[in-house]
This record gives sequence, structure tokens and C-alpha cells, in this order.
Amino acid sequence: MYDQPENELLYLLSDRAGIAADYHDIAGTRHVTTDETRRAILSAMGFRATDRAGLIDSLIAWDQRPWVQGCDPVCVVRTGQAPREWSLHVPCEPSGDGQLSVHWKVSGERGETHGEWKEGPGIPIHEVRSIQDRRYVRLAFPVPHDLPIGYYDAKVWVQGGPEPVEFQFRLIVAPARCYVPESFHAGRRTWGLALQLYSLRSEQNWGIGDFGDLSRVVEWVGAQLGAGVIGLNPLHALKNTRPYHISPYSPSSRLYLNEIYIDIDRVVEAKAAPDVQSRLADPAFREQLAKARTSEYVDYEAVAALKRTVLDLCYRAFLRDNFEGMEPDLKPATARGRLFQSYIQQEGTPLADYALFQALEEERHASEPHAVVWADWPEGYRAPASEAVAEFKRRQMERVRFFQYVQWLAAEQLIAVGGQAGAAGMPLGLYHDLALGSDRYGADGWRFQEVLAHQADCGAPPDAFAPEGQNWGLSPFDPVKLRSSGYQFFIELLRMNLRYGGAIRIDHVMALFRLFWIPRGLPASMGTYVHYPADDLLAILALESVRAETLVIGEDLGTVPDWVRDRLGAAGVLSYRVLYFERNGDGSLKSPSVYPAQSLSVVTTHDLPTLSGYWEGTDIETRAALGLGGTEEARRGAFAERHMDKGRLLAALRSEGLLPDGLSDDPSQSPVMTTELAAALHLYLARTPSWVVLANVEDVIGQRAQTNVPGTVDQHPNWSRKLTATVEQMAQDSRFASLAAQLRSARPSV
Repeated sequence: MYDQPENELLYLLSDRAGIAADYHDIAGTRHVTTDETRRAILSAMGFRATDRAGLIDSLIAWDQRPWVQGCDPVCVVRTGQAPREWSLHVPCEPSGDGQLSVHWKVSGERGETHGEWKEGPGIPIHEVRSIQDRRYVRLAFPVPHDLPIGYYDAKVWVQGGPEPVEFQFRLIVAPARCYVPESFHAGRRTWGLALQLYSLRSEQNWGIGDFGDLSRVVEWVGAQLGAGVIGLNPLHALKNTRPYHISPYSPSSRLYLNEIYIDIDRVVEAKAAPDVQSRLADPAFREQLAKARTSEYVDYEAVAALKRTVLDLCYRAFLRDNFEGMEPDLKPATARGRLFQSYIQQEGTPLADYALFQALEEERHASEPHAVVWADWPEGYRAPASEAVAEFKRRQMERVRFFQYVQWLAAEQLIAVGGQAGAAGMPLGLYHDLALGSDRYGADGWRFQEVLAHQADCGAPPDAFAPEGQNWGLSPFDPVKLRSSGYQFFIELLRMNLRYGGAIRIDHVMALFRLFWIPRGLPASMGTYVHYPADDLLAILALESVRAETLVIGEDLGTVPDWVRDRLGAAGVLSYRVLYFERNGDGSLKSPSVYPAQSLSVVTTHDLPTLSGYWEGTDIETRAALGLGGTEEARRGAFAERHMDKGRLLAALRSEGLLPDGLSDDPSQSPVMTTELAAALHLYLARTPSWVVLANVEDVIGQRAQTNVPGTVDQHPNWSRKLTATVEQMAQDSRFASLAAQLRSARPSV
């Protein structure tokens, strides 16, 4: 059966594992996956692929797996669809073929029974196979299809064979589409402001925007300006150390929040505990705080250290005032203590494991500063389920509890801001951003190392911007192992992130279908795409979205085939449209009328120049200064192309009757971005059928420098630049009030 040449065996195994044989880049150029890349990716997935014998063993194991394991680990069905057939593979001798009987039981998420029935003897046999001298038969049954949406444990007992056999799999019943507010279906549209939370300056914060600032923004933008949504950067947990651990798109964990965003002034213990008040009043502490608050850029290490110091004191006061006894027999003695205990119980194992990692990382860094990543820890600490880790938890439970306490504070504050947005009448409220991946050496990488391919990175194929491709340094999901786990990580990821607001943006949403893998140690140009079980992932996304009543936006920029956008649209996921990129074949701007209604539209994003920076070419000069702009001739060419693009933008405004008075199509007459011109470009988007339009705060205040320069780490102050105005100043800035009035008129609140 496996007598083909070795290269054909390699292609067979690669195809089974979802590795693309080739792909087309954004320019339409075809790239053929090399054998070296195939072998490296297969190895990263845990297959033996270095020689013929290994390939044969891997193929045999793959083909025999459904029979040996009995059934698939997960079954996903959609409501309203015809029943699916489900196969069981059972050891059975010929004499027992007519004696097989099956007992089914389906239980819900709280353990309640949703169905129990028996079939047989005399169940039809659909296929027979002999594996390692053992005979197996395949039985087929319809999967229950009339269950409410949710997750179910299906258990099956088969009797009549050589011995009784028990199978268990996860049954997922999902809706057909993601959640969309009825008002959008009725033709209503909304608008809002987008901001990087860390960039906010205020008279109260500690040198970084926090949840207190966000609360003030909601009061201003939602209650006073009438916006329907506030867009945020990812708020995921970071290590908050330069240069590699401040990007919100490379977090330690995507499941939990960055403690640096906690507003200390809103922590109960900070207000009441004498030792906390004493620390806050200490002159040396206040000097450090003032320095962090007035710095031009966010000093992550300084702010994190200041807040951690105070949170430690708050935690001690919290334990002292709200609990009796000692770990592990700590008992709540107050209502606040019981609230915390309830939170811990509700969050369960995921939070306990995250807090355990945080405590372990803290302890290991203190004892072995050079062992900065968990892969360098003593072997016993590298596996979350090891006895060494369990013993550490027993010894350090009080410290583990500290990190649970910190997450409780963060979640409490963010949920409160979300409630405030609802009370202000904002139809969507907070719009969050879910990063594509996390640091392989962070909390998620440690806990979910069994479903992540740590010997591969993900990125993007070569294009004009990055001729050698892009490597983002993030470990991808292994699609085979992810499915074998019942999609647990993916489910937790969505559930944790969808609970904090009315909308979420999924970064690089194409990863639900395929992701560009780069074997560790090879250049990005040697990567290729790996395909994912998109039907299952979209179903789970729809289920979690409907449960949370959260709108889903997919960041579908770059090399995204039309069929991916079609599938996302059918699933109820909004497209993400950027004004800079929405062009006709001749380079002119697309008319507002051709934008899809099921979309969110913005002028620019964090990886692109701001409006003022774009208009003045600040981004071109920045890249040239960083050595990323090529030759002087290339720089001049970039400016010439920008001049043409500015002319196209002005022409588009004129065609819609939006060109400000005194301006023409000639960009030479408009050397800088004015308030009126910025407002006109946003009104251009406001005329689109897009359900949501966002304006970036930086574009309203005329900030030139962009948030992030792709391809740089420490050459540019990425993810650190503060806004040039405080929250208090912006709330009094007439530019916001004027733009809000125009946007409210163009698209009344939903």
C-alpha cells in the first residue's frame, strides 16, 4: 500500500496534515512548497518524516487512527442541518457481528442528561478492517440534531464484542451564524472612536492609560458625543518588559488581562489599607510616579513595578481583612471575600493554571535570572501536569492566589466599564481586539504546549513590502492536535475575550482557514500555508459569539482569497475595510456605495501611518531613517506615489461633494492634513453602507507618528508613544465635538 517513491509518500502525509502543495502570493506569483519545508513542518507537528521508514510509519498511524481510537474526538453540528452520521470503530470477531448493542448518553455542560438510548443487537456493520491481527468493524449512527446550542459530552458503550468498549467525544451544537444586532439587519449604522489604551495621558493615571481613563472616555465619547463604540488595542496579559514584551500582539497570554491597566485608585484595598496609603504618600514613590506620568513614552517596566508594589500591599490587606485561617484552608469571612472565592470557582482550571505559571515565572526569575523562559526551567517545571509543579503550587498557594486576585481586579474594572458603556446607550460599547498568537515562552505557550507547534513560527509570504516574507515569531496551533483536544484552547480563547464588550476584532482572521508556517531556523521565504478545520472553527466562533451577544469583525487584509471573505460573510463575520486599500483597478478610491454593508470601515490602522503622517510623508521619512526605505531613488519614488494617492483621495472627496471649501484636487495646495480635510475623509466612510465606522483618536488630534512600524522591534518606539493631549484636554477639544456632530448626522446612533 505504501510502495510509492519516498517523495510521493512525503506528499501524501503532507496533504493529510493540511500542508499546502503550493500557494499564490498577493501579486499572483505561484510558490511551490519545497520538500525541505514539508519535512520540517511535519516534524514540527510531531510526525516522523526524515526518511522513508518514518513516513510509512506515520502514514500507517494516520490511516489506522480512526479505527484504533474508536471515534473522532469531536463532532460539530449546526442547528437546522440534517443529522450527521457518526462512526464507531469496534473490535469484534466474526461470531459477534450480530450481537453488538450500543448504549448512548449525552450530557450538557452542567452534567445534566439530554438524551439516553440503546440500540441493537443486530446493528448493521458498514465496514470491516484488520489492524495488527485484530478485527474491527465500523458502525454508523445519526448524531442527535435537536439539541440546544452548546457543548455536550457524548458517551457510548458497546457490548457484544470480545470485551465491553466505552467511547467518549465532545459534541458541539452551533448556530448557523455569528451574532449580529437586529438593528444592523434593519439598516441602521453606528460610529465610534478607536484608541490605544496604553497611549492615554490623564491627570490621574500612573504613566499609562488604564481602566479609569477608559471609564472617563466612555463618559465623554459615549454619553456626551453619542458614539456607539470605542475600539481598543488587545488588552492581553504582557510581561511589560522591553523590547520584546510590550507588543499587545505578542502577549504572554491571550486569555487574561494586562494588570498594568488596573486603575489603582479604584481598588478597594488601595483606598482603605493604611500601609497602602503610606506607600502612596511616600515622597520617593511619588517622585517615581511623577516621572512615569510625565515621560514622553510609556515606561512599561517602571509603571509595572510601581503598580506591582502597590498591588502586593493591597493583596496582603485583602487577605487580612476578608479571610480567616491559612492556606490551604483559607475561608472567606466577608462579602468581598466570598465574591473573590466565587470568581475563582467560576474561572476554574484556566485561571488557576495561569496564576500558577505567573508564580512559577516570578520564582524562577528570582532564583535563576538567566532562566528567563520556561523552556530553561528545571525539567519538572516545564510540564504543567508534573508532580514538581503540583508541589510548587502546594508550597506557594498564597502567591498563586495573588495572581488570581490581580486578574479579579482587572476583570472587575473592565466589566464595570462595559456596563457603563451600556448605561450610556452605546449599542456596541467596547470593541476589543484578539491577537493572532502569543509568546511561545509565555503562559499560553506553557499551558498549551501540546497543541502548539513550538518548532514553527507563523508569518506572511513574500510581498512588495517584505520581499523575504514576514516572521511574527508566534507558535501556530497544530490543527491536528487542536482538533484532538476538542478545540479546548480555541473555546477558552473566544469565551475569555468575548465577555468584555459588544464587538471583537479577530486579528488575521484568515488563520481560521490557513496560516503561513515557517519552520524554526528557516527564512520566511521558505514557509508555506497549513490548512485548518475552518468549518469547525467557524461553528465554535458562531456559538461563542451568540452566547456572548458579541459582534465579530475579521481582519481580512493582505493575501486573503475571495473565497475566504465569502465564507466569513456567510458566517456573519464583518469584513475589515481600510480606506487606504479600497481601490479600483486604476488606483482610484472605491465609491462609498460599493463597500459591503457587513463591514467595519476605518481610514487607517496601527500598522499604517496616521492621516497627518500619511499626508506629510512622515512614514516614508521614518522608514528611510530606519534603513527600511531602500535607496534614495526609492524614497523619491515613494513620495511621488504618495503625491498621486493624495490626489486620488481629494478626487474621491470631490466626487462625493465633500471636498472642503478652498481645496482642489491638487495635493500641492494642501501640504498638511487639516481638521476639515480629516473630517471629510471620515464622512466619506460614514456614507458607506458599512455597519460600523471608526475614527482613530490620533487622526482627530493630528498626531503624525504611527503606533507601530512593522519590521522593527527596538529601532522605533512601537507600542509606547503617548497621545499629545490628555483625556481631559480631548474632552474639551472642539475637533472631537465637531466630528462627532457630523458623524451622528451621517449615521444616527443604532
